[in-house]
Amino acid sequence: MQVFGAVEQDGHERILFAQDAESGLKAIIAVHSTVLGPALGGTRFYPYECEEDALADALRLSRAMTRKNAAAGLDHGGGKGVIIGDPRTVKSERLLRAYGRAVESLGGAYVTAEDVGTTIADMEVIARETGYVTGASSDTGGSGDPSPVTARGLMAAMRGTARFLWGSTDLSGRHVAIQGVGKVGGAYARLLAACGAHLTIADVNEKALQALAQEVGGDVAAPDAIHATECDVFAPCALGGALNPETIPDLRCAAIVGSANNQLAEDELDADLAARDILYVPDFIVNAGGVINLAEEVGHEYRLERANRRVDGIEATVIELLERARESGGTPLDEAVALADRRISEVGGLHARVSRPPRTGSGAR
Repeated sequence: MQVFGAVEQDGHERILFAQDAESGLKAIIAVHSTVLGPALGGTRFYPYECEEDALADALRLSRAMTRKNAAAGLDHGGGKGVIIGDPRTVKSERLLRAYGRAVESLGGAYVTAEDVGTTIADMEVIARETGYVTGASSDTGGSGDPSPVTARGLMAAMRGTARFLWGSTDLSGRHVAIQGVGKVGGAYARLLAACGAHLTIADVNEKALQALAQEVGGDVAAPDAIHATECDVFAPCALGGALNPETIPDLRCAAIVGSANNQLAEDELDADLAARDILYVPDFIVNAGGVINLAEEVGHEYRLERANRRVDGIEATVIELLERARESGGTPLDEAVALADRRISEVGGLHARVSRPPRTGSGAR
């Protein structure tokens, strides 16, 4: 495994490999950048087929978090943790606490939160070993479940996209196809339905899918075929890589506005979407509501109203990016990366000259 080659290619600052024989913990924490501040990003608990896949995911996701946090105007760099294993069978208090000690060993360079396979309850267990954790329950002063705020950000991005494409934020009658209706995708579906949108939804959890379809009055499609639905907006809200050389030719939509991380299998595919006159709104702009919400826990008392105001600002950011892309002849992804790079260049390093708390969030010991 060419570890340093992979790290150097994306400019990662450090990678921590952590294990604990008694609990079976095998984890990787990738810190891509701390230029803007401590790296903030969730911990994914997933049964990767091999360690190389886990490392690749950690590197890719942490790099995306740097972009997301910078573009959202947060004083945080990007990082990501992955725990190898099936959370349904191997997760335990001992394992989570061992992982918490691994996070603590980084001395605040990385602040973790929940992600695929981890929960609010898990964050509270991790917080018994480290203060560098966000996403605790609202009962303990944390921000709680980030899904509603993430979905709120998706709606802000949808409004910005609709205004750019159709001159109005009115979504009544617009057809949205959602791939993946778990916590975030499901909340997104409910908000869209409340606005009068027509929905087609897909998910691997058939029981939950049918229940939601009945609730929102939507149609149902197969998870591996929904991308080909003729619609106004396609919303990838499951795992990454939904936009790839196999699926892009099948797309029949005007825009893509979804919550999944790393929707493009390769960044260069945004040019293929542009060539087909499909407006791709970059995922790290669209789904930033969750991390904006989590960042509100760091260093001060959490306030949902303050978080919501910042999340609603995603609408203006999307409109600005799309207008810049139209003027420059580039893609929205080009402009989103440029926005993140400008913030890192202009503001990076200032955090080192201000006082920051030695512990973060409500989980501080």
